[in-house]
Amino acid sequence: MKQVINSQSRRSFLKQSGALASLTFIPSTVWSNIKQQKTRTAHIGVGGMGFADLQAIANHSSVEVAALCDVDSKNLAHANKSFTSAKGFADYRRLFDKMIGEIDAVIVSTPDHTHAPASLMAMEMGLPVYCQKPLTHHVSEAREMARLAYEKNLVTQMGIQVHSFYDYQLATKLIQSGIIGKVHTVHAWSPKNWGYDGPAPTSSGKAPDHLDWNLWLGTAPQRAFSKSLYHPMNWRKIMDYGCGTLGDMGVHIFDTPYNALALDVPKTITNTCRPPTGFGFPEKNKVIYTFRGTAYTAEELTWIWYDGEGAPELSKELKLPNGEKLPDQGAMFLGEKGNLLLPHFMQLPRLIVEGTYESLEAEISKYNDELGGPTKDYDTESNKHYHQFIDHVRQEGQVSAPFSYASRLTETILLGVIAGRFPNQTLHWDRKKAAFSQSEANRFLSGDYRNF
Repeated sequence: MKQVINSQSRRSFLKQSGALASLTFIPSTVWSNIKQQKTRTAHIGVGGMGFADLQAIANHSSVEVAALCDVDSKNLAHANKSFTSAKGFADYRRLFDKMIGEIDAVIVSTPDHTHAPASLMAMEMGLPVYCQKPLTHHVSEAREMARLAYEKNLVTQMGIQVHSFYDYQLATKLIQSGIIGKVHTVHAWSPKNWGYDGPAPTSSGKAPDHLDWNLWLGTAPQRAFSKSLYHPMNWRKIMDYGCGTLGDMGVHIFDTPYNALALDVPKTITNTCRPPTGFGFPEKNKVIYTFRGTAYTAEELTWIWYDGEGAPELSKELKLPNGEKLPDQGAMFLGEKGNLLLPHFMQLPRLIVEGTYESLEAEISKYNDELGGPTKDYDTESNKHYHQFIDHVRQEGQVSAPFSYASRLTETILLGVIAGRFPNQTLHWDRKKAAFSQSEANRFLSGDYRNF
């Protein structure tokens, strides 16, 4: 996909970084004996989910953890206790300056606003990248990462672990087999609240000594530190850094229907939510997408997302047999011949025909050889996705969520996030121009990179 959104500040940021000034490619000698050598990984962001990513990558038998990077010295020290031989850094730019030629792959597990700056720098140097979801903070970044991955023929994977779980792969097979016929509507929901309806803080404080606030902000706009906001968790709620509940749980729950139905980016997006504050995401959203039809859908597909307390809205379409309650999070496919319920997560999909559950035992048996049996151990299931990436880097397999796919899914998610700035308005998206028909919405497709 050609990048058409302004990227001047991104390019300026990359050019001013020492890593690109010294080297913009990996010498072929680094890759010559890749199957015989350990794959040396660099991990950017090693607290919280970043530490989980680090452990999952590191337990691949062919991985050597070479570098760790975190703006929080406590996170870095904790990770370094487990990986004592790895070199530690606070600034990923310095990591690339010092370690170029000594690392073979990069894992980015930072807050959303740092995903693209760190990943693009690694990709410009020809390094494979595993980047946590959502792939980027801005639509323009998602398109740029897909473009660069394609042009440099890089191994990439978005960190959306459930993509490789048995239950989700089974649901994909069932939908594509036509078990409920052409799908006309998908409902998806999460009652999580990564929104903030309050005002921006009017007072600020000093960041703790273990946190480099300037590096945490990175390319995001300058803002004073405020205790209990931003680091280490609440950044998801704030527009400058996260993508709200839709950008968190939405990526997971959208993924299987999006993949199973072979969707592209949407035609229209409407978000019903409170008026924008310019600081935090809305605490409750109902986002309605329309998509062009595919081989697995009606001529047009409607997709309805609900988040926040009480989600989803109850409706006749979401009624379950026997008066059962909906799972806390999940998706419902509505088709010509019935419905398929996909709880989130590690629960088998359930087929509903004329208000009654139908057995899936025959279908499950049919896919046993290909998918194996259901696994109820999270670590085993989760490791599949991480290890796909390492195996592909080592030329021993394929990834299932490369940036070519992840960028389209992320773009779809982010368009719904942008629609939250224009509540109750239907935005029309031109996928070829990468622009809204409503010009006032286009300024939110990208952001200026702060020099830091």
